[in-house]
Amino acid sequence: MVTVALDTNVLAYAEGVNDPEKKAVALALLDKLPPESTMIPVQSLGELFNVLVRKAGRTKTRAQQAVLTWGDAFPLIETSPDVVLMAMDLAADHRLGVWDSVILAAAADARCRLLLSEDLQDGFTWSGVTVTNPFSSPRHPLLAAMLRQ
Repeated sequence: MVTVALDTNVLAYAEGVNDPEKKAVALALLDKLPPESTMIPVQSLGELFNVLVRKAGRTKTRAQQAVLTWGDAFPLIETSPDVVLMAMDLAADHRLGVWDSVILAAAADARCRLLLSEDLQDGFTWSGVTVTNPFSSPRHPLLAAMLRQ
């Protein structure tokens, strides 16, 4: 079974932050992805809370409710000490930001095949995880196949 991890931006768009067109795409995507093979790195939820409070102007209580709802909807990937160490290597070796690296390292640790992200380089593959932009066309073949099922 192919598993995917969700980056913060996918969840933020689904919450209506910034772009109404991408909100519709994100919600449709999340509705079609199989919940049992879609995972959220804990780091994504922490970043989502920050985005909802700072960019969307939500109260911390409303942001917390949204984050908890996402955490209930999909399995979570914890940020373990090994994930942090892998993330530092990834950040140093590939000149990525450390928090983006934590998300990618967590996805690799959970043996995800895809990381859905608009922020990282589309097509970048590390430790078995390929970053793909779910808002681009055409979609990555594995993502397209998952959405057809």
